[in-house]
Amino acid sequence: MQELHFIFPVSGVETQLWLPPLVAFVISLFTSMVGISGAILLLPFQMTVLGYTAPSVSGTNLVYNLFAIPGGVYRYWKEGRLLWPLAGVVITGTLPGTLLGWWLHVAYLPAAGSFTVFAGLVLLLIAVQVLTSLRHAPDHDRSPAGIIADSRSVTRTMNLRRVEIEFHGEVVSFSTPGMFLLALVIGIIGGAYGIGGGAIIAPFCISLFRLPVYIVAGAALTGTLVTSAFGIALYTFMPAPGGVMTQPDWLLGILFGAGGFAGIYAGARMQRLVSEKKLKTGLGLLLISVGVMYVLG
Repeated sequence: MQELHFIFPVSGVETQLWLPPLVAFVISLFTSMVGISGAILLLPFQMTVLGYTAPSVSGTNLVYNLFAIPGGVYRYWKEGRLLWPLAGVVITGTLPGTLLGWWLHVAYLPAAGSFTVFAGLVLLLIAVQVLTSLRHAPDHDRSPAGIIADSRSVTRTMNLRRVEIEFHGEVVSFSTPGMFLLALVIGIIGGAYGIGGGAIIAPFCISLFRLPVYIVAGAALTGTLVTSAFGIALYTFMPAPGGVMTQPDWLLGILFGAGGFAGIYAGARMQRLVSEKKLKTGLGLLLISVGVMYVLG
């Protein structure tokens, strides 16, 4: 029996209606455990499998974030592992960066070839940061069973210079200006890549600032949600140089988002049952394989 295909009028993508939500669910189930919505891996899928290489693919990726992330944010908040001070700094830095990233994409990376290489380099950079962080794994990383059910983060100090948090018997902190500058730079990359700046910042928070992935994930997803909404507005309403079409394919993005909503919610709930070292190792290896494929291809 021949399978029915649907043609999406905006992107021109032709595929079965069940495929986008299924792929989004599988990807987001695992990536959400480390604070990544899954958009970073959905983009290669859209470009390679679906043949969607126009600049508007980035806006479509952001639509996915808009519909997929809220369930995970709610779950992390309910379990007391949504670190609001970190989320606030991430949002403050990534919003202006997203604007610059959007301009970079539509003005200098509209061609599929150059954008593919750029995407691959971003993936490899993130993979190196994630795997490097394994050398500095904290004590809770050595536990093969994750963390206990009632582990909640407590903010001890919060000011313009530093934020200090207590979690799972350990006190960790980060520089507020340092995190802001990192969020600004990553917002530029995220805006160009179409994944929301908060998505890329999670591995850097884990590796550079040595924050536990259990409290980074919720804040990173929250930042991704806010910056994605801002990015959608840019790709939808801002005129692009040369008349390049950047309006997202909402129908395709919503289908991805439906699967992502279920995957992110389940991943947020399962996260505490998995050791941080296993999460980092799996994510790093996956990013390397996809990044190498794009740089070479």
